[in-house]
Amino acid sequence: MANDGPVEHGYPHLETVRAAVTALYRRLSYDSVRTFPVSVAPADVAFCDTDDLYLGAQRVARELVRHYRLPDARLIVSFREMSHAANVELTAGPEYFVELNDRFRTHRRDIGAALAHEVTHVYLHRLGLSFPGVRDNEILTDTVTTYLGAGWLLLDAYREDAASSQKLGYLTPEEFGYVLAKRALVFDEDPSVWFTSPQAYTAYLRGRERALLDGRQPPLTAAGWAGRRRYARDRRHAQDRRGAGPAGDVPYAFTPDGRGPLRVSFSCPTCHQRIRVPVRGRVRARCGLCRTVLECDT
Repeated sequence: MANDGPVEHGYPHLETVRAAVTALYRRLSYDSVRTFPVSVAPADVAFCDTDDLYLGAQRVARELVRHYRLPDARLIVSFREMSHAANVELTAGPEYFVELNDRFRTHRRDIGAALAHEVTHVYLHRLGLSFPGVRDNEILTDTVTTYLGAGWLLLDAYREDAASSQKLGYLTPEEFGYVLAKRALVFDEDPSVWFTSPQAYTAYLRGRERALLDGRQPPLTAAGWAGRRRYARDRRHAQDRRGAGPAGDVPYAFTPDGRGPLRVSFSCPTCHQRIRVPVRGRVRARCGLCRTVLECDT
């Protein structure tokens, strides 16, 4: 939790975020991911200063448990002085003890954000889905929280001005915006109307620009003129060298296919699984993981 300290910006964890989206689809399947079409409603996690601290925290926790369809899970929320925003004790259940930073006694509007992350920890624990290492596992948790409809709370908890700052979670504000935009594209949802923090709204717009760029990379037909020209040059070189990969940082790779046509592989812009199609002009590909239909010009 960044508390009146520097807030990291940009996309330093982008590859781990993309790997987390792929892992989520692989673990849940397309059909299960699509059972989360509606995000957590602001009214369901609203918390005002007149609410009882403990009863209100338990109410918000129950709403998040309901969102993740964990009917037999019971969260017991307490508060203590700590460096992190929150912590959950992952046991066999059905009771899970969650500790929130004492800061939330007076910053109650952000209790939902802190609990969203911790409930996702419980959800992933029950799924048996994790990444090695604390850092990558926390990035996985933030990504899943956002992709399944509760992470807009974490982004909305981001506030920064010349005198103070606050940010929850391990992703940067722009990375939260990126994942939130990925979700919005899949479920046709507009999360921007829920933000109370102007900095969060700006971060979402920047993340959305980066998310849209994923769908404009060659060999997709939506790629821009410069990308298409670079792709045509790399394809010509690959054909001359029988599959030698392009030099530099490009989102595709050419590989030979025995005596058949040259093939190109690239990441699905929705779930980031690698897709491999023949190099033969206009091709329509369907991702086997997230079922996205992609128009390509290979």
